[in-house]
Amino acid sequence: MRSRVKKAAVAAAIVAGTAAAAAGATGASVPAGPRLTPVAGANPRSAGYAPASRLSRELAQTVVAQGATKIENPSALTAYFGYDNDVLNDQGQPVMVPAGAAGEAQKTEPDKNTYLVFDNGLPGADPAYAYGTRFLFQGHEAGAKDANGAAQGYITRINLDADSDHRVTLIATRDDQGKPIPPVDGSTWDPWARRLLFTAEGGRNGGVWATDVVPGSIAQDVSGALGRGGYEGIQNDAAGNLWLVEDVGGAPKKDASGTATAAKRPNSFVYRYVPAVPGDLHNGRLQALQVLRDGAPITYESQAALNAADQVALHTYGKAFATRWVTIHDTATDGDAPFDANAAAKAAHATPLKRPENGQFRPGSRFTEFYFDETGDTNTTSPENATAGGWGSVLRLVQSGPAADTGTLSMFYAGDEAHSGLDNVTFLSRDTVTFVEDAGDTLHAQRNALDSGFVWDVTVDYSDPANQPVRWLAEGRDPSATIDAGNGGFGKNDGDNEITGVHVSDGDPGTGGILGAKVPQLFANPAWRWFYTQQHGDNSTFEVARR
Repeated sequence: MRSRVKKAAVAAAIVAGTAAAAAGATGASVPAGPRLTPVAGANPRSAGYAPASRLSRELAQTVVAQGATKIENPSALTAYFGYDNDVLNDQGQPVMVPAGAAGEAQKTEPDKNTYLVFDNGLPGADPAYAYGTRFLFQGHEAGAKDANGAAQGYITRINLDADSDHRVTLIATRDDQGKPIPPVDGSTWDPWARRLLFTAEGGRNGGVWATDVVPGSIAQDVSGALGRGGYEGIQNDAAGNLWLVEDVGGAPKKDASGTATAAKRPNSFVYRYVPAVPGDLHNGRLQALQVLRDGAPITYESQAALNAADQVALHTYGKAFATRWVTIHDTATDGDAPFDANAAAKAAHATPLKRPENGQFRPGSRFTEFYFDETGDTNTTSPENATAGGWGSVLRLVQSGPAADTGTLSMFYAGDEAHSGLDNVTFLSRDTVTFVEDAGDTLHAQRNALDSGFVWDVTVDYSDPANQPVRWLAEGRDPSATIDAGNGGFGKNDGDNEITGVHVSDGDPGTGGILGAKVPQLFANPAWRWFYTQQHGDNSTFEVARR
């Protein structure tokens, strides 16, 4: 039985980290992570009920933009931050509350946030206006369909120093082929290429697009080198490589009677793009992570059966697996035509996982520790929940350096019903990391709990059930999402709110500002800022601050 003293000590360790450990990573005293009081429980999912979000008592949040925020330079498709113009009222404005048979305008779902500071400022749509120096960028995950039936995405910039009339700027809507940007999931800033990189989680139609930071930019499709895939997470390492985390759902596994179950076959890979020179998005090698068990690769084929031995082993505390990067495409020999990265990874016997979505390097680790999550099956009925990653997990990859060809993979945290569907990630300090849930409406209903954000201490052993992550956010559900959830989304919109785009950065656009290069100093240094987006519903983007 857990003592109150032990529980308090564990909570303090999770949220605080240790100043000594941080100092050891940097050679100087660095503030530990913020101390947060756990939120007691998740908000319930109840028909017609729209509870407010609840944060640790040390935290407060403010809206920096929301779906109804008008874009200063609208396009024919999009005039507001979180809505398309496909359903307009008699005054030409998007219908944000369902009215009549046409329903409501398409919610565009701003996703992953990237914060950057440009000391000399950036131009906007108004040449006479000074936009300041601090900017938050995001792609949009959903969009109204064009004449060809393709959903259209776009890229926006929140001007954090600007007034309401100049708050949101449209950056790009088209790619270099003249096509609409596809719906966007992940984003990062490549300091060598001096470009924003956005990922599209579209499987064979997905990939990576690069764009500038000013309005009127054209997004360049770089899938000839980085491949087509269901990419979501993306970030650089100190060697100039790009790490990509893919989220592609697998087919249902069948039980002994041949009946499909809620368990899904692992079908997503972790990739590393090694450019010919840092910043080159057109010439280089794409590699996929291969995990070895007893010297043999864990493959797509070896995880076909329910609770396959390889898959169970991979999701067991205390086991460590050798890894190696296998090259699946090289522009020097394979050319620069777009290619199916997922198929190439399978052919090379790389190791597929249960819907990994995002990852980040531990600050101060010199890019030797990479933490990434698996979303899992997001269903309480999956027969692989307790055994083979059905609840999702957090995995830790350790290498001697970011460019190393080999490493070691182990289970850092095995999810459970209350901590499942993990998605976006950011480090709050050297030792504390937050992952946030995207459990989905089905699991919300099954467990009667909406999504939450949690903090883990990477120095803690979570195989001990006495050690539990700290909930810093019990997400609520705004009225728009509640209406959608109760009415099937009116055919095109989503249901419950989702936490996405959680992001901590000081905005440094140089090579020394790559996520993981510096130890965050949240609340101790005002340069460090914390953001997240409450996706679906009103599509609000928040900044989190000390209360």
